[in-house]
Amino acid sequence: MKLRAFMLAVGSAVAFGLSTDAWAQVTLKPDGQWRYLFSAGGNATSGNSDTTAINASGEAARVTEHDKLTAHGQLNYGRVDGAKSAQRYALGSQYNRDISVNSFKFGSIDMLRDRPSNIAHRYSIAGGFGRHLLKGDDNSLDISLGLGYTQDAYVTPTEVLDQTRGEYGRTELVLAEESSHKLTDTTKLRQKLTLYPNLTDQGSYRASIDTGLSVAMTPTLNLTAGFAYRYNTDPGVGLKRIDTAFVTGVSLRFD
Repeated sequence: MKLRAFMLAVGSAVAFGLSTDAWAQVTLKPDGQWRYLFSAGGNATSGNSDTTAINASGEAARVTEHDKLTAHGQLNYGRVDGAKSAQRYALGSQYNRDISVNSFKFGSIDMLRDRPSNIAHRYSIAGGFGRHLLKGDDNSLDISLGLGYTQDAYVTPTEVLDQTRGEYGRTELVLAEESSHKLTDTTKLRQKLTLYPNLTDQGSYRASIDTGLSVAMTPTLNLTAGFAYRYNTDPGVGLKRIDTAFVTGVSLRFD
């Protein structure tokens, strides 16, 4: 039983980690050209433990001197000894447009489905303004503040914020800080911190941290390592507030 619990935890962590953007580092070059990055993987074992894990992710970006459009998608599925350890699908897109040399406005939309976390679907939209504290090919740093709305529908009605709910919608602040750094000719680091204070039920909030390191092996093949952290003050009865993952892998980019 201990081994099975351990395998379930590992399977869930790997699937969760591979579903994030922490190490999906599509090239951001302000020349107006579309660029893409794809990652895929899987594993299977049989015998004392039967496991299956499938994951795939993709990211696209088009950047000019004045705006940036990005899109991403993830699919993750895992089973351990017949029990689902991961079933997560996500899509999202964000558009940034400069309104001055150092300021920009943004709009974003995201969709998530994560049945093991009791999320039948989550839709989020947000918009706001930000500032370029650093802007360059080698180093960049942005901060932003916006307003958003998130709607959750649960697989099974659950108690959230002292009420049993089948759905839960709320208005949120969106506070973000994001940076990118070229450490060497072949090594890049990206990180993003986002806070979502709940304005509908004050005192509740979500938070995420994504950090990724990418080392180029060839012009298209990269070794990657990333850390992801997710926090929710009230995810529902029987669910943990914190999810973390550390994952290494290989990605393929098309520039």
